[in-house]
Amino acid sequence: MSDYIIRATAADGMIRAFATTTCDLVEIARQSHNTSPVATAALGRLLTAGAMMGATMKGEKDLLTLIAKGDGPLGSITVTADSSSNVKGYVNNPSFVNPPNFFGKFDVGGAIGNGTLTVIKDIGLKEPYSGQVGLITGEIAEDLTYYFATSEQIPTSVALGVLMNKDNTVRQAGGFIIQLMPFAEDDVIDKLEENIKNISSITSLLDEGLTPEDILEKVLGDMNLKINEKLPTTFKCDCSKERVTKAITSIGKKDITEIIDDGKDIEVNCHFCNTNYVFSVDDLKDILNHSK
Repeated sequence: MSDYIIRATAADGMIRAFATTTCDLVEIARQSHNTSPVATAALGRLLTAGAMMGATMKGEKDLLTLIAKGDGPLGSITVTADSSSNVKGYVNNPSFVNPPNFFGKFDVGGAIGNGTLTVIKDIGLKEPYSGQVGLITGEIAEDLTYYFATSEQIPTSVALGVLMNKDNTVRQAGGFIIQLMPFAEDDVIDKLEENIKNISSITSLLDEGLTPEDILEKVLGDMNLKINEKLPTTFKCDCSKERVTKAITSIGKKDITEIIDDGKDIEVNCHFCNTNYVFSVDDLKDILNHSK
């Protein structure tokens, strides 16, 4: 498999960890939405986080939604993931371009601005679970770290990164999520903090050729690391003409009739994968005839 997630534990179960490489799926997203470099970085980070967080869900129909909504030029970024770590997402203003920050890196925080990070988990209960925090930096990883600490009370370290080639294709993308369990001992916490402090950026590690397994070994190798599972992850949208047809049906006979009376084909766009579905007047008449 090309893109994949590693699920692991360390320190006799006191730590759980995920690490992933997501270069291919972020490149698919870039191509689908024709994103600028900073939009690719922002969307790619949230897609990477969504993939790993999707791997924590157990039900076959469980769905996770992440929404980073700021007042910056990018607007909001929306990502959904299922329990098989299939992810999809989009950014409201994919063409926005800004200069690098002081450190010569993508200024994702400046492009997103101030706002909120919302996490919605639909796990088959009567109402989905929803947690929301203010954006701390807008750089995504720090914001998710804050979300886990405040909304789920789980001490967490999140690293996310996207590295671009000079032709604006995706060179590297990936990340890790490392979490302390409630029964973690002080010496384990201290050791983990020290190990994380001593590693370089996630994209640097990936660009050196390290795999997700290598990255977890680097962070947790001296803490009885146990690799438990290797899971594929991909950019996958479940839209189809059939689903779009159902959406058109739901607007009601009156509105469909008005569209038919205009005598023109209509085009419906899927925000998540940017696929366009064209419906002719005859298609619309057929939808009208079959609607209840």
